[in-house]
Amino acid sequence: MRFGVIVFPGSNCEMDCHYVIEKVLGQEVRYVWHQESDLRGLDCLVLPGGFSYGDYLRCGAIARFSPVMEAVRDFAARGGLVIGICNGFQILLEAGLLPGAMLRNNSLSFVCRFVHLRVENRDTPWTGKAERGQVLRIPIAHGEGNYTAGEGLLDEMERRGQIILRYCGPAGEVTPEANPNGSARNIAGICNEGFNVFGLMPHPERASEEILGSTDGLFIWESALAAAGV
Repeated sequence: MRFGVIVFPGSNCEMDCHYVIEKVLGQEVRYVWHQESDLRGLDCLVLPGGFSYGDYLRCGAIARFSPVMEAVRDFAARGGLVIGICNGFQILLEAGLLPGAMLRNNSLSFVCRFVHLRVENRDTPWTGKAERGQVLRIPIAHGEGNYTAGEGLLDEMERRGQIILRYCGPAGEVTPEANPNGSARNIAGICNEGFNVFGLMPHPERASEEILGSTDGLFIWESALAAAGV
């Protein structure tokens, strides 16, 4: 499987993603600079975390206009796998590739710690290796991860199974106390209607080796591989 890790000015997690894909998963991977438009030969695109363009205006608001994003839209429209992690999720929202928007954390503080996530839908390319209701332990690191959408849209997303991950307690209980940023309905990760585009605030690349304190991020990476027949 061939991955492309998109690099914007201000990205800072691209090397982490590249390392996991190449060294842990043993897959082909290359960096894709934000001014590129040729994505031929790639099977999955990764929009990594960081602070693209300094997060001026809003997180991801400037990155959505990068030349590469038109190619990302076309890639996704053809059914290509796209994952946006943290700032990458914010960019996908700003670009309209995922529904909803992101607000500042309700604490108005940057939050960096491990959280628990409950898998709500395993019938996706990103969660096929997990079980519905399974609890994953993966870290977050963001100041603007408070996901929001209108109640009608949220109801539709619930009905279509687009809500993929929720913040929860260690036993899977979805409570206000388990929500680190105020996200609507404890949402931590969502998909588009076709399930090929996935955005999540937690960092699976930071939970892909034992030395990092968790390997639960591998459920996401290995699910994508399995979906591609690897």
